[in-house]
Order: sequence, then C-alpha cells, then structure tokens
Amino acid sequence: MTKPIIMTDAGCDLPRSFMVEKNIPFLGLMCHFKGRDYEDDFGKSLSFKEFYSGLRNGEMPYTSQINEYRFAEKFKELLEEKRPIIYIGLSSALSGTLNSSKLARESVISEFKDADITVVDSKGGSIGVGLLVYVAHKMAEEGKSKDEIVNWLEKNKLKVNYWFMVEDLKHLKKGGRISSSKAVIGTLLDVKPIIYICSDGTLKNVANVRGRKKGIKYLVDRFKERAVNTEGQVICISHGDCPEDANFLKSVLEREFPNNKFIIAPLGLGMATHCGSGMLSLCFFANKR
Repeated sequence: MTKPIIMTDAGCDLPRSFMVEKNIPFLGLMCHFKGRDYEDDFGKSLSFKEFYSGLRNGEMPYTSQINEYRFAEKFKELLEEKRPIIYIGLSSALSGTLNSSKLARESVISEFKDADITVVDSKGGSIGVGLLVYVAHKMAEEGKSKDEIVNWLEKNKLKVNYWFMVEDLKHLKKGGRISSSKAVIGTLLDVKPIIYICSDGTLKNVANVRGRKKGIKYLVDRFKERAVNTEGQVICISHGDCPEDANFLKSVLEREFPNNKFIIAPLGLGMATHCGSGMLSLCFFANKR
C-alpha cells in the first residue's frame, strides 16, 4: 500500500518544528506587511517577533489567498513521488484558498491521468486544522490508506471545536471575516470577544467577557462542557504572541484533565492578520461542533 502525502497550508498554525520534522508539504497565504510581501511559512521569512511588534505599533497587514497556479505547481511537484495526495485546507468560508486548490486539482488531473489528489475542506482555521493534519499524518505513518484517512477526516472534521479569545474585533472587521454590526470594540472596557467557528466554517462572536482571566476561564469551561475522551486526546492551543497565557491555559487543563498531549504554537501571519495580537485559541475534539 502506498503511503499518502498529507499536505496543508500554513493556516494550520502547527509548530514549524513539527512541519520540518515530519516533512509535511505546505503553501502559505501571502501577507503584505510594511510594504513587502511575505509568504506565511511558520515564521521563517518574517519572524513572529517583528510581525507582532508591527501589529502592536498599528501596522494593518493584509493577506492574499494562495492562487491556483501555486497549488498546481505544488501538486505537480508532489506527484513525482507517485503517491496519493490529501490536501487539508483552511475553511472555504474564510478564504478563497480552498477553491484555488480545487481548480488546481482539476487542471492537474486533466493533465496527469494517474494523479490522485483529494481536497478536504476543514471548515476551520488555525491550529484546529493543525489537529486534523496531525491525526491524518499519524494515520498515514501507521499505514492507513488514502481512503481510510479521507473517510476519517470527513467523518470527524466537524467534531473539532474552535474557540478563540481576541483582544478586539477590529482586525476581523477590517478583513471582512465578521460583519461591521457585530464589531463593537470593547477595548476601553477590557471586553474580550469570544469567537467560535460554526459548522459551516464561518466565524461567530458568541460572547464577550471582561478581562483575559475570565476569557481563559470561558475557554476552559467550554472544554469541560463539550470535550470527549478528556484523557488521552490531543489538545491544541495557538496564541498571538502571548505564550504566557497559552501556557497558563495548558496548566489549568493539565491540572484538571491529566494524561493529554498538548500542542502549543504561535498564530501565523495569515491568521494573525485577521485576529490580531493577544489572540488565544483552544481546539479539541467534541461530539459535534
């Protein structure tokens, strides 16, 4: 049985060390920052330190989706390995990137009749997509077939819960990811909006809490309320340059729910452009979204 290639985009926000160690192929959205274009590549081309410093000093970067040409070239490169390709991508409701991948797949398959490429819409973003990539890669390493992995992804992708605490909604509003009518900025009142990714892959402001400690408690409470198999699962945390909060969230969960594996990573350029610095997310498996 030929081991499938698990491919993703940098919007999965996994640690760069993991991507390099496991040799997981990816593409990144382009981020326009301080007059230059950078590929979101897990902090290699543009350091997270410089990027987040810019955000805190008022920079408002913007991103452009991965286009069809870049996907087609990457697919062709990977086809040389003569293995099935499974691309797990950012929600189609958040970016046109997934549609680009589908168009590229069609064009490559028309040119290379033996090409085996599957596109999976995660209906999610950030490290929750990373959670799907992590499990899919593990399944491939264990010898699972392409069909087994794709079937698992389609069956389980809507069981991943995505909870985000953001400093404010200005970046999400600017990027069109949340409506202006919802984007009430509560900075002066220290209000932290809680964002949830719905089952259709869209963002919803589901709550507003006073202060970061209460925001972190809100995330922990959602885990208590919804998580399944609270021992032995992989729990993912991403952060917008606030590692202390990420580690505190981990410590609270570890204390109450021991024997889990945690993955903590910075929010990449693509996602941070829309969420801003100070974002803290918690992603895990539940019975449903």
